Amino acid sequence: MAIDFRLTARQRELQLQSRQFAREVLSRALKAEALPTAEERFAATRPAYEAMIAAGFLRKCIPLSAGGENVALIDTAIMVEELYAVNASVTLTLIGTVLGLLPLLIGGTEEQRGRLLPPFLKQAGAPLAGFCATEPGGSANAASPPPGEGVRTAATLRGERWIIEGRKSWVSSATGWDRKGADILSVLCRTNPGAPPERGISVLVVERPASGLIFERAIDSVGHRAHLLPQFNLRQVSVSRDNVLGSVGGGLALTAACFTGAAALVGVFAVALMRAAFEFTLDFARTERRGGIHPIIEHQAVGYALSDAKTAIEAARCLCWRACQAVDVQSPGAQELAIEAKIHGSETAVGVLTELMRVVGIESYDHALPLGRLLQDALALPLFGGGNIGVRRRQLHAILKRPEYDPLTTSGEAEV
Repeated sequence: MAIDFRLTARQRELQLQSRQFAREVLSRALKAEALPTAEERFAATRPAYEAMIAAGFLRKCIPLSAGGENVALIDTAIMVEELYAVNASVTLTLIGTVLGLLPLLIGGTEEQRGRLLPPFLKQAGAPLAGFCATEPGGSANAASPPPGEGVRTAATLRGERWIIEGRKSWVSSATGWDRKGADILSVLCRTNPGAPPERGISVLVVERPASGLIFERAIDSVGHRAHLLPQFNLRQVSVSRDNVLGSVGGGLALTAACFTGAAALVGVFAVALMRAAFEFTLDFARTERRGGIHPIIEHQAVGYALSDAKTAIEAARCLCWRACQAVDVQSPGAQELAIEAKIHGSETAVGVLTELMRVVGIESYDHALPLGRLLQDALALPLFGGGNIGVRRRQLHAILKRPEYDPLTTSGEAEV
């Protein structure tokens, strides 16, 4: 396969369509972030989210094989960069829904897909899905064997029904627009407490309305101010025994498969935030004199800071695109590249945004300018989608420890 970074005509059209939609629709929804409570802010984004659904952006994230329009993860990356650069909150609602659907898309049966996917394929309404993995107290050690707790949410089979008991938190849009739940929740549960984690944890799908889903609070997050991140209780939630996604006991493997592509997209989020900050700061440096004779871009220190920022953006984007391409072709190095894209992109973004704020100076600390908001959003990236310390570096470490590990796999040698 030839190495070629040129976008196809279809990808370029997708990029431009996404850019235009972000500028015309998502930019106006930023004002929701000024409302007083997390739930008010989230509710205020609903018209923008509905417009996103109507424009087909959710369909563009669902594979052709499932009735959607998505051809490859790299296409999702191109689209997401444009949307997230303008409005991280609403874009995260979209991608959180895609993540909530991934267990169904990857592990669901034809019957399950036919029954559960149709509302998400329509270009109407405001459908939501959530992947309920994280629990209060953290889930970095989800696979921990006894005496560690691991996954604490439990599901017990009683006749033809699974009964779910537990608590979840930090799950995008999980309690829905009205606290009664998203349309679909993919819930990571312990289904066999006596089995080792790799055989005792499953993903069950909970359909709305679900009696027993108890809203506790909306997390008042530092960034993504208009995105809903609830904490909630699953109390005697009953679902059919047929609502297992993938195999009973195969939940950890299915979760890992879902989060590989998601990791690469977190790297894309980072690129989007850096790009938005760079565009603002470049314009600022070209026009502001700060009491001097020349625009500050003429000063060497400012020029170097801008140069370093742009270099970081291009390097991160290339790594993210490479990771997405590896996922698309199921390369042996896909998981490693996706984790590296997530770690490198997220941590680079925090540093780049901080440096760009130093170029602008104290005024960057004013919410009238976008840089503070962008940094607040960036601070989440090393923490969510599997925290860089608690999850991602451990996964990368495990890959490196494998006796058969070949460091040249990610260069493509093993793909020939």
